Amino acid sequence: MEERKFINLKKEEFGIKEYIKRNLGRGKISRLDIEYTPVGEKIIILTSKPGFVIGKKGEKIEELTRVLKTRFKLDNPHIEISEIEIPLFDAQLVADEIAMALERMGNLKFKVISYRKLQEIMNAGALGCELRISGKLPGERARSWRFAQGYLKKAGESRKEVNRAQAVALTKSGIVGVKVAIMPSDAIIYDAIDITDKIKNQLKDEPLGEEEVKKISKKEVKKTIKKVIKKKETAEKNKTPKKAKILEKGEVKIIDESENLKIKPTEDGTAIKIEEELEEGVPQKQIDKDIKKDLEPPTSISDKIKSEKKSSSNRITDNKNADNKEEKINKEEKPKGDEQ
Repeated sequence: MEERKFINLKKEEFGIKEYIKRNLGRGKISRLDIEYTPVGEKIIILTSKPGFVIGKKGEKIEELTRVLKTRFKLDNPHIEISEIEIPLFDAQLVADEIAMALERMGNLKFKVISYRKLQEIMNAGALGCELRISGKLPGERARSWRFAQGYLKKAGESRKEVNRAQAVALTKSGIVGVKVAIMPSDAIIYDAIDITDKIKNQLKDEPLGEEEVKKISKKEVKKTIKKVIKKKETAEKNKTPKKAKILEKGEVKIIDESENLKIKPTEDGTAIKIEEELEEGVPQKQIDKDIKKDLEPPTSISDKIKSEKKSSSNRITDNKNADNKEEKINKEEKPKGDEQ
């Protein structure tokens, strides 16, 4: 029984709404709300033209209350009228206007009507708008046309902020359906990003005030610290090693030690060369000269060949002189008896 009562109540509400819309005129009323109070029934009418609904000295409201009592058997109906400040943001009023324009101007001018209305809505300050018109518009075959502009949310919690409505136009070629979706300028978008003056200052690398610095979250501070540490690590990796300076003071050579430069005995072949030359009988002066020549890089290949030839010839002459000296010494030391 309760279900039947509920269904009958909703039928009565639907009949009241349709009668009021038909009586007051199409395209003037956006929505009707009925509230049940202990005093009586409260009917709220949302319209963009309150003066037209009230009439001269409240004549139309008096007629409505009388019809509601007699025809729909309401005990004490009370009618309230609320004005819509921006009618272009109301989807139902826009849909009714488009449907009436199609009936009046015809199907062939549906593009002019829709584009003009879309431009009016966006100029009023709406975030986004979408118009869908379906039916036998340009030809005998039915199809749907979509006209959209701006930002329109179709999923998530912000979808509830979109105002949607539909209307029907009775044209010569047949029935044309109109669907309208408008996102007003005061809609709450939860995932919106507001670019404030703080963000602009950060992008420009301008210094912030003390109060603004305190308001920065801990996450941003951690990110900045990590960036500074990474920069320091990269700078240390990219540092060039210090070059070894060779300072000569007479025959003594002083090499400045550096952190990144360490000469291993296996890499430097001077010690091995000195040992080989000592075994061959080369004097110490000649060894020092050869080391100096090795340290000074020759300019070309011909210079290298000439330097090697000179060093080999000097070694040979030095060896011959040394042998001659030894023979002279041996002859002087031998006694005369041995010679006989």
